[in-house]
Amino acid sequence: MTDTRQHILATGRTLVARRGYTGVGLTELLTQAGVPKGSFYHFFKSKEAFGCALLDSFVEGYAEDLAATLDAPDTNARARLMAYFDIWRARQSGEAYEAHCLVVKLSAEVAELSPAMRDVLARGVCAITARLASVIREGGADGSLPAHDDASALATTLYQIWLGASLMGALSRDTAPYDSAMAATAALIDHKGPTT
Repeated sequence: MTDTRQHILATGRTLVARRGYTGVGLTELLTQAGVPKGSFYHFFKSKEAFGCALLDSFVEGYAEDLAATLDAPDTNARARLMAYFDIWRARQSGEAYEAHCLVVKLSAEVAELSPAMRDVLARGVCAITARLASVIREGGADGSLPAHDDASALATTLYQIWLGASLMGALSRDTAPYDSAMAATAALIDHKGPTT
């Protein structure tokens, strides 16, 4: 049974990554997944509940990816932080839509549509920025970064820069927004000063 649930989520992840949450109908999802409607409603009470489960699953997997990059042994905090944004650039600018971040893809779409999905996204973003802030503090301790007065504010600023770069990259279909975001990131983390 859990395999069926995971299969529905994986199929939905692929479809939603390409066309967005509202662009994927329940009939199409079930057809692609090869499961009857009853199986869907056994696991999800509504499409919104499915959307929340999809985002929860993505956030959980993303946290594991985040840990693999940001907890890399024998690497200073600055290098780990820049590696995280290198991976962001590679995923978001690549042709594999399934690799794109669902937080980026769905934030604007579901913010007004579903308070429950918005809450999942907000919790995910808070967890990401908290982890980035932790690495910024580690950089101050290991000497790879200046000691920033407000690591949380800097982490939030960096995330917002990259969120904006992802939206601009989707419009322009080139890497220039990501290149600008990378330059801004390096400038901000290497300079001790106000982040706003």
